[in-house]
Amino acid sequence: MVKVDEVIGLLPAGGRGARIDPLPCSKELFPIGFRRIDRQDEMRPKVVSHYLLEKMRIAGIRKAYFILRQGKWDIPTYFGDGNMLDMDLAYLMMRVPLGTPYTLDQAYPFVRNRTIAFGFPDILFDGDDAFVKLLDRQTTTEADVILGLFPVKEPWTMDMVEVDGSGLIHSLHIKPHVTTLKYGWVIAIWRPMFTQFLHEHLLNYKQDTKKDMRSSTEPSELTVGHVLQAALQNGLRIQSVQFPERDYLDIGTPDNLVKAVHGKKFTNDDRR
Repeated sequence: MVKVDEVIGLLPAGGRGARIDPLPCSKELFPIGFRRIDRQDEMRPKVVSHYLLEKMRIAGIRKAYFILRQGKWDIPTYFGDGNMLDMDLAYLMMRVPLGTPYTLDQAYPFVRNRTIAFGFPDILFDGDDAFVKLLDRQTTTEADVILGLFPVKEPWTMDMVEVDGSGLIHSLHIKPHVTTLKYGWVIAIWRPMFTQFLHEHLLNYKQDTKKDMRSSTEPSELTVGHVLQAALQNGLRIQSVQFPERDYLDIGTPDNLVKAVHGKKFTNDDRR
């Protein structure tokens, strides 16, 4: 396993979960399956974001930030300092509700010189070793970004990628209505170069918006995919790891939430 003592996990938790409202809790804390307590027979509910943190921890990642919107106090109340995962967790506040890149940029003063492990805390995916493989690829390629690619059945819901046989990403297409591409990205590892690019890209984007110079074809809300597109166009090197036999599930839609609750399995743990 690669040395990962400088890797920090980032989990954006700024969304409202409007597609599955009303909920009695933040969507990141929706119970999906169960976990054992201290290797005993006693079981407790396991919330959806626990799976992502657990897979980071399996890769040796010990520190992570949740970035919260106002009112999501149940997340730090639930996870606390991270002891249940043998991790050190901290919490930052989202400043502006303009999309995930802005949410992530709240961590810039704290992580700008660190390698980042990124995932969406409301997306489940197969494979406990996913971040291990991404970190290994980052070590061997020294790329600025490593994307974890999964087969996509509904490309209009995902950022689809054009990738060559070496894993190098050549282009990224945001939720295309029609495409022959097969893979979309679900998780990522990135180096400080991309953290800095994201920070400066948002500063420039804000300035252009204030000057009313932004093209009518540009999105009203930026996604991480838009920033990855811009990074490619500016010469950053993006590599990937493909997981052709694995699946993922975004629990942020009613249909997918039903699938998750009814036992779609995404880990080899104690989920029932």
